[in-house]
Amino acid sequence: MSDIIAPPSVRARALEKGIDLEKLAKDLGRTSIALEDLEGGKPAAAPAGDTSYWDVDHSQYGPVTEEWMSRFAQVAAANLGAANALIPQVTHHDRADVTAIEKLRKDLKPEAQARGVKLTALAFQAKALARALREFPRFNASLSADGKTLTLKNYVHIGIAVDTAHGLMVPVLRDVDRKGLWQIATEIADLAGRAQNRKVGPDEMGGASMTITNLGGIGGIGFTPIVNPPELAILGITRSETVTVWDGDTPRPVPMVPLDLSYDHRVINGADAARFVTYLAGLIADPRRIMV
Repeated sequence: MSDIIAPPSVRARALEKGIDLEKLAKDLGRTSIALEDLEGGKPAAAPAGDTSYWDVDHSQYGPVTEEWMSRFAQVAAANLGAANALIPQVTHHDRADVTAIEKLRKDLKPEAQARGVKLTALAFQAKALARALREFPRFNASLSADGKTLTLKNYVHIGIAVDTAHGLMVPVLRDVDRKGLWQIATEIADLAGRAQNRKVGPDEMGGASMTITNLGGIGGIGFTPIVNPPELAILGITRSETVTVWDGDTPRPVPMVPLDLSYDHRVINGADAARFVTYLAGLIADPRRIMV
């Protein structure tokens, strides 16, 4: 029966079990055979981590093309898959008033041009995050692989996720709590530029306290970033939007930036995450507090 529809994983399992697919298809009265059909109608449970049942011949349904995943992309995919499978993560959503930051950026634009530096909102956000990590040390920590030891870090390094043609890269900005805005902005631009050209070294890619993944230049109103182990949390940022805030009976338009904090619930509980993001939003709303 040459028109039997069965993916390679099903054909391999049928061969192992000595099942004649042509006879089975005839008995079932159809040509499409799935794994559960080999188990006498019972759902076939794949062992944990077994993805063989994903191996489908998509060309049987229509025209397809194949694209090889680079080694870099394969490693990243494996890490993300493991993180999502093993870490019980929760995402806390909030937003912060960026009125003061935008005014300050506008006021500093002439100086930024004179310095040859692009003073982005991300520089302020990274500085605010560094201050928050000092205030909440359990967020600036890592859990051992066996889940028995928590290592608290006496440094603040921020990973900056960069979207590149060859995949997502996360170079790390060191000692952000000790640096001023101009230096932070300069180093962010340098790291992002070199990441695009694959000129970031392995020693510049590890040891972050927390990562910022910023989709503000693309769009969206929020998302759920995946924690990047051995970090315990990751901050997602999307495009600022104008929100109506009521001052008594008076509506007031306020530019707000969405903040999405995903965290490892084995170490961080929801109340602490809410306090952390509330504190962070307060720093972003009043940038004078991060420049002291």
